[in-house]
Formats: sequence, C-alpha cells, structure tokens
Amino acid sequence: MAFPKMKFNKAFSSVASAVAHAAGMPVTFLACCAIVIIWAVSGPLFGFSDTWQLIINTGTTIITFLMVFLIQNTQNRDGAAVQVKLDELIRASKSENTFIGIEHLTEEEVADFRKRCENAAKAHGRVVEAEKALQAETTEMAAAAGKGVARKPGSRKKTAGRKAGSGKQKTKATKAAV
Repeated sequence: MAFPKMKFNKAFSSVASAVAHAAGMPVTFLACCAIVIIWAVSGPLFGFSDTWQLIINTGTTIITFLMVFLIQNTQNRDGAAVQVKLDELIRASKSENTFIGIEHLTEEEVADFRKRCENAAKAHGRVVEAEKALQAETTEMAAAAGKGVARKPGSRKKTAGRKAGSGKQKTKATKAAV
C-alpha cells in the first residue's frame, strides 16, 4: 500500500524533528561518548582487529550519513518558517514590500538591497550614535598617545568633576546602543 505523499512528508518531518531534537540533547552526547569509550576499551579484548575497527567506522559513517539529511530537513523547515514570519511582518508594516522574498535572490542582488538600505539610512542622517562615540573616543586616545599619556579604552579624562562627554551626547549614544 502506497502512502500518500502528504502523509509521508508529515511523518518524515515529525521523525526528523524528533531525531534532531534528541541529537542535540546532552544525554545523547554522553551516550555517544560512552559508546566510543566502550569501543576503545574493548580494543585489547579483540586484539585491535580489523573487524573491531570496522564496527566503529561503519557505525559512525551510517549515523553521520543519515543525520545530515534529518538535520538539513529540520533546518530547511525552520528557515522557511522564519522567512514566512518575516515576510508577514514586512507585509503588515509600513516597510517596503519589495523585501518580501529576497531570500530567493542571488548573493549579488541581496548585497544590492543591503547597500540600498545603508544608503537610505545615511541619507536620513541615521548614523548610529554609538559609532560616533566610538570614533570620538578613538580620536581622544590617539591624542593622549601623542602626549605620552596612557589610558585604557573606555576611560575618559575627568574635567571639573564631570566625565567628559556626559550629558546629552552620552544619553543619545546610550539610546542608540540600546
């Protein structure tokens, strides 16, 4: 009796998810380590024979071969589900709907989209405040190094009881970093 395609796919997805989940558990790792230790300890018992070596080689090869397909199936489904969710968020928001489905484009086309987004952000003056603060700190460190004053990154010179760069600039940098 032939299984309908949908029923087989659902069963395979269910098994793939269960195996992928179980494979990622710490107890599974410990069980595999125990198997390898038992195999290694039994080596002298079997005289380190070819059959003894063949057992571990064959077992690990078969398991690895099957796990590749099961884990890939799980990752494909998870990736597709994330893309659908992101597409729905884009569709429901005021964002450009042209971003829906860009995961199907070539690397070059995706790079073009990324560059468009970066240029749009720069055109709107949305340079990250944290980046500006880092540039100012680097300039300050270079100036201090020129004067022979050694300071750690992140430390600032105190002036009149206040840290340099406190106030509105620090608040903007903190908000941009968050």
